[in-house]
Amino acid sequence: MTLTELRYLVNLDKERHFGRAAERSFVSQPTLSVALKKLEDELGVALFERNRGEAKPTPVGERIIAQARRVLAEARRIEDLAREGHDELVGPLRFGAIYTVGPYLLPNLVPLLRERVPMMPLVIEENFTARLLEQLRDNELDVICVALPVDLSSLAAWPVYDEDFVVLLPPEHHWANEQAIPARQLAGEKLLLLGPGHCFREQVIEACPKCVDPDRDGPLPQSGSSLETIRHMVVGGLGITVLPQSSVENRPDERSRLLAKPFVPPGPHRRIALVWRKTFPRRQAIVQLRDAILACGMKGVRYLPDAPQQQD
Repeated sequence: MTLTELRYLVNLDKERHFGRAAERSFVSQPTLSVALKKLEDELGVALFERNRGEAKPTPVGERIIAQARRVLAEARRIEDLAREGHDELVGPLRFGAIYTVGPYLLPNLVPLLRERVPMMPLVIEENFTARLLEQLRDNELDVICVALPVDLSSLAAWPVYDEDFVVLLPPEHHWANEQAIPARQLAGEKLLLLGPGHCFREQVIEACPKCVDPDRDGPLPQSGSSLETIRHMVVGGLGITVLPQSSVENRPDERSRLLAKPFVPPGPHRRIALVWRKTFPRRQAIVQLRDAILACGMKGVRYLPDAPQQQD
């Protein structure tokens, strides 16, 4: 077997579809199918159940895929070791950010980092926290930007900034003249939230558990696929929402149509950090990335320039 075949195997597990797995692997579907059939013949077991292009791992396939992930991660570790003898600021940095950070951080960060370290371009991935952590541990990403807390087993974290949550509502809403909103009162409103899988959704629900109580008075929250989609739904009069302050402060063009209200203290908030593998050798790349985030001037956040690195 080869590392290439193991990559095909892992990619098919991620996509559960031969066509999408082939695209992810940058090969044709017949090439991927033939390679996986060859691997199954060599191992003498069926790794996937096939049904009209769909693929589901068999029980033994799941165990072999888990081992393939470990093998590929260790193979990439060889590349990391080789880079230890080179300039840490030369070569792409694979950077992941959660959906509720990327759109508001990247527009200022990317050009600034390109100016400061032109030989270290960012290869960017936006995704859910769980998926980014998986990619980080599999050595598919070098560093990610996520909200704490997360499981830091084998990982290191360096907090970058704190930010408060705000209530976003249309000017005609009955809270328009309120100075601050008690979190518990969200339960009586038509609330718009991100869909399941977003950590920001869970943070809002933690601030007001009654929001999703099926026995409460009032409608259950509606879901949107992104903060920007939800923003448009608020403009359209479908309800109110809760957003991280950075998503409001870095979109001043919306202020004429929407009002942002703080919560009554202590309101919900979050801490954003850079997270990477402890074995990642390019520590200067992490330092440059964090320094650029601090310098890029994102509004609505409280930077943490003196926060120490955390390891677990």
